[in-house]
Amino acid sequence: MTLKASAIEKIVLFGDSLMAGYGLPNEHHLSVILEQNLKSEGHNIKVINGSVSGSTSSGGLNRVEWTLSESDIDLMILSLGANDMLRGINPDETQNNLEQIITIAQNKNIKVILAGMMAPTSHGFNYKKDFDKIYPDLSKKYNLPLIPFLLEGVALKPGLNQSDGMHPNEQGTLIISKTLQKSIKDNYLKP
Repeated sequence: MTLKASAIEKIVLFGDSLMAGYGLPNEHHLSVILEQNLKSEGHNIKVINGSVSGSTSSGGLNRVEWTLSESDIDLMILSLGANDMLRGINPDETQNNLEQIITIAQNKNIKVILAGMMAPTSHGFNYKKDFDKIYPDLSKKYNLPLIPFLLEGVALKPGLNQSDGMHPNEQGTLIISKTLQKSIKDNYLKP
């Protein structure tokens, strides 16, 4: 099968352990699965794992210039904030960091898909409300495609997560890959 050239040839996944492949062998990392799925549909797209387990939005901001210094990156899928939420970091700070990351990417002419997180109520309902609106607000402000919840269909399903109940297992990673693939196709690979 010949692979089609497309407007998107290199994607970087920029997140935390949820996208880094935490606890999984390399061949089951999200970047590998997503690249294989795109290639199986005839798209010649390289997917780079730019995610770091444990990363917060401020950690992401500290490393974004370095990560995006690789040449020819066309698209960044940004999903940071889960670790901010677990630590109870002020949602305004998380939003500010994500906003700076988006701006840095856009200044390099790199498109951004924002993949959101949702907070549990462990830090209270007001925290949840403030945190959950970070992603739709940034999506609207910067006109970015939004995946409302990276773990849609995976969160709180024991059969799709590792024994810690938080990190996707191989089956969960396949579902997340399909979610990302759909957003990439819907927004950037229209025939």
